[in-house]
Amino acid sequence: MSKPLGGILPILAAPFTARGALDEDSFQSLVRHLIGCGVSGLTLFGLVTEFYKLTDRERARLQALLLAETSRAQAVAGIVAITDHSWEVAVGRARAAEVDGADALLVLPPHFLAPSPAAIRQHLIQVIRSVNLPVIVQYAPVQTGLRLAPEFFVRLRDELPNLALVKVEAQPTGPYVSALLDDSGGRLGALAGYAGLQLPALLARGAAGLQPSCACAEVYVELWRRWRVDRAAFQALHLQLLPYMVEWMQSLELIIRADKVILQRRGLIASDYCRAPAYALDAAEAAGVERCLDQFKAWLT
Repeated sequence: MSKPLGGILPILAAPFTARGALDEDSFQSLVRHLIGCGVSGLTLFGLVTEFYKLTDRERARLQALLLAETSRAQAVAGIVAITDHSWEVAVGRARAAEVDGADALLVLPPHFLAPSPAAIRQHLIQVIRSVNLPVIVQYAPVQTGLRLAPEFFVRLRDELPNLALVKVEAQPTGPYVSALLDDSGGRLGALAGYAGLQLPALLARGAAGLQPSCACAEVYVELWRRWRVDRAAFQALHLQLLPYMVEWMQSLELIIRADKVILQRRGLIASDYCRAPAYALDAAEAAGVERCLDQFKAWLT
């Protein structure tokens, strides 16, 4: 693995036409734009990709388009999320991503109908062992209902050397990240999620980077740059972004819609269509999107 998993690793949107069909042209243009923005990687089939609204054929096509682009980008990793609830299916999906040229995987543990910790452990072992790629596990208890202690992942890392990182979206997040890093002796890393709400504290604790959504990727890249060179400027920019994070992270469908409106307004995708069921911005929320575009126009134009 020559592409490090750190910095800003946005989750890609899945663009649709105004009639709801997959928009391959917009997706390819979006990927190419983001590769040129200074991101460290691009992640496909995260929650904001609306993966749960895609057919298997659409997933295969988006994966091929992404990895064709990242394979030509020396410094941008192509990360494919594995979201299947059965390890028998997830293993096949993981191996296919490796064959297609993925640089890393993001694995969402099974959560439907509340599987036991032992079943979750078995799932992760089967999937992670099936590939030679570095693996990030997404721990998102608010979205999935799963509650797993940090030592669950530390013990897993003892068995699986290609388990590289945990994307932590637990609450409170900071102590969880510290426990992961300290208890694993630094062998297991952590990524921030949840739009970067707790980013200053998590970076200070040693998190390796952030997986945000992609509509404002350039602002996050600037945040990452400032973290390394000017902490006061980093704090100032994070405070400017914070109200939008708080507003849009109230629900998954809300941030998906806000992201797509921003991407469409920026000319990066042709339509802001979201497949049903979808969220509709009210007038105040739409005005907030416009304020965001204006406030961060230095990076978003």
